[in-house]
Amino acid sequence: MKIPVNFRTFKYPDDYLPVVDLWERSGPGIQVGRSDTPDEISKKIQRDPDLFLVADFQEEIIGAVIGGFDGRRGMIYHLAVDKEYRQFGVGKALMETLENRLRDKGCLRSYLMVRKDNDAAQFYEKKGWQALDISMFGKDIQ
Repeated sequence: MKIPVNFRTFKYPDDYLPVVDLWERSGPGIQVGRSDTPDEISKKIQRDPDLFLVADFQEEIIGAVIGGFDGRRGMIYHLAVDKEYRQFGVGKALMETLENRLRDKGCLRSYLMVRKDNDAAQFYEKKGWQALDISMFGKDIQ
């Protein structure tokens, strides 16, 4: 069953609170952190606004994904679809739209991070993503 979903670019600041709410109720796979504050999202929007997408249905945001491109590689963050609208192809369409936008920018390879406690990792594998045998390191620099 398909539903008439509108896929569009995130609008700051109007979409900020509904998207954070979506992330917060999406389950353990997404953690809202200090990179998701209004100031940080505003910085993201200034860099590449066309890579932050939302899906809305009947004027309600039911999905979102953030992409980044550094001129060489792409990165994907925070794909979330409201639990009520999963299995309708919303996540797939968000990812395909984002991948097409990255491709249009000349991106040859993209990465995404999936927490080990995220049961949705199978979604990415079905879409052609491969788990890499690497260690990811992080450091707060401010």
